[in-house]
Amino acid sequence: MTDDRPLRDIAEQAIGGGDDIGRPPWGFAFKALAAASLNGKIFGSEAARLTRELVKVVAGSSTVAPPKGDKRFADPAWSANPVYRRIMQTYLVSSAGLDRIVDQWQYAEEDVTRAQAARFAAAVLTGALAPTNYLLANPAAVKEAFDTAGLSLARGLRNYASDLRHNGGMPSMTEPGAFKVAVDLAITPGSVASRDTVAELLQYTPSTETVYQRPVLVVPPPIGRYYFLDLRPGRSFVEYSVARGLRTFLLSWRNPQAEQADWTLDTYAARVSDALDEIRARTGSDDVNVIGFCAGGIITTTLLNHLAAHGDTRIHSVAYAVTMLDFRNQGQLAAFAVPRLLKFAEKRSARRGVITAREMSSAFTWMRPNDLVFNYVVNNYLMGRKPPKFDILAWNADGTNLPGSLHGQFLDIFANNSLVQPGAMEVLGTPLHLDRIKAPIFVVGAIDDHLTDWKNCYLTTQLLGSSDRTFLLSYSGHIASLVNPPGNPKAHYWVGDKPGPDPELWRTKATERSGSWWEAWADWATARAGASVSAPGDAANPEDEMLGAAPGLYVRDLEPASAPPGTA
Repeated sequence: MTDDRPLRDIAEQAIGGGDDIGRPPWGFAFKALAAASLNGKIFGSEAARLTRELVKVVAGSSTVAPPKGDKRFADPAWSANPVYRRIMQTYLVSSAGLDRIVDQWQYAEEDVTRAQAARFAAAVLTGALAPTNYLLANPAAVKEAFDTAGLSLARGLRNYASDLRHNGGMPSMTEPGAFKVAVDLAITPGSVASRDTVAELLQYTPSTETVYQRPVLVVPPPIGRYYFLDLRPGRSFVEYSVARGLRTFLLSWRNPQAEQADWTLDTYAARVSDALDEIRARTGSDDVNVIGFCAGGIITTTLLNHLAAHGDTRIHSVAYAVTMLDFRNQGQLAAFAVPRLLKFAEKRSARRGVITAREMSSAFTWMRPNDLVFNYVVNNYLMGRKPPKFDILAWNADGTNLPGSLHGQFLDIFANNSLVQPGAMEVLGTPLHLDRIKAPIFVVGAIDDHLTDWKNCYLTTQLLGSSDRTFLLSYSGHIASLVNPPGNPKAHYWVGDKPGPDPELWRTKATERSGSWWEAWADWATARAGASVSAPGDAANPEDEMLGAAPGLYVRDLEPASAPPGTA
């Protein structure tokens, strides 16, 4: 890699904006950052401080060092070589200065969206300007080029050309084809219990001699494929659930195309309702425990509201994993809450029928620029290496579309916090009043979640009318907290008393425990799963053989040979 064209192209894609509805609001964000940086009072005090720090850097007396855990500057040359050390320290003090400017401006700015947009733009800008992203300023990349006689540069150019053709110009996060669904991933034994135009219901084969009477239904989000819950053996939530004696079912959503543009929350909630009846018929249980992940929790809540309004008790208890129902404090997501852009996005996705997987992933990727963008610029292009083989990243690259109508509803929930406004939304013909939901609830948040802030997840315990409510705070971020098998020595979580109105007060009194929240959830679920009975010798009904084995067809974008029931 002899020039910086790849990095420039990525930066231009980011800052240039355009009408791609999946991109963050770049123009708005960088205008907000400019407003913060040009604030005379803030800039004046910070400029003087920055000048003093830079004088120390030039003189060689600066003690500025990268924060613990910043792997960008791990090469010994950054501390041993005086030139590289000064380059690093200049970058660090400048980045810290910009962060302080944004901090002060953000504190005084009343427009939360504008303030978060400035913070977002600052993170992208400082990430892009890191010297590690540029060949001659990166000692590890220079050494790699020298050691390989330039072969690393040739490989980097090849990787860049491949990403231009196949990944929209963004650096690949994982090696394509490294994992295959139904071969490496999503291989917990089971069968397709039913299939319609919306989803397949998967039934997993018991792995214990006894099982609990009351089954559990897993409702994944319609954004992405379900198998982040069934990765490789030993890293599968589904596998663990089955191993705890829970009769486990899961909905595998179909990847919608333009012809499914009119699918809404009604469509998805109705499919969950149908699945409850199918599970009850198969197991003989009067009711079902449910766990909803991310937006799957939103879908579950809309159904719960409908069932509660009609005295329907088919759901015995419900668990939520990193699900936000209350969007009043949006955290980093507030940077995307620009009203005119949200309206434009809603109109365009409705016109096109779907918002594509690539469009959705772009915004989420740029929320963590160092980890999910520039880290791979260095690895793939400057070092000329293949991206790592990692199951979570393979799943992340295997995205799905979102129906235009459902996307519009999610935007309304995001912009207007309409789930928690009594009667503001109607699903299955029933206005939403969350306090009518009385089922026992188990709510999980993740302390470093950049998408669904844990304090907002906590608020679910206050929104629903349940008297039996539990909150658990997991370590790590959004997806890493979900792929959280027991046995990881780093895994831990916090538990506390019955959650009250204040999440911070709850946390100060909570107790830290080692292990995975999967274990705590399974303890909670099995306590509400009835008596143990002998596991059925054959969990599948005769017709399951015709429908096929798990993971089914929809997760692989395959269609059945004959039209599924309900198809026109």
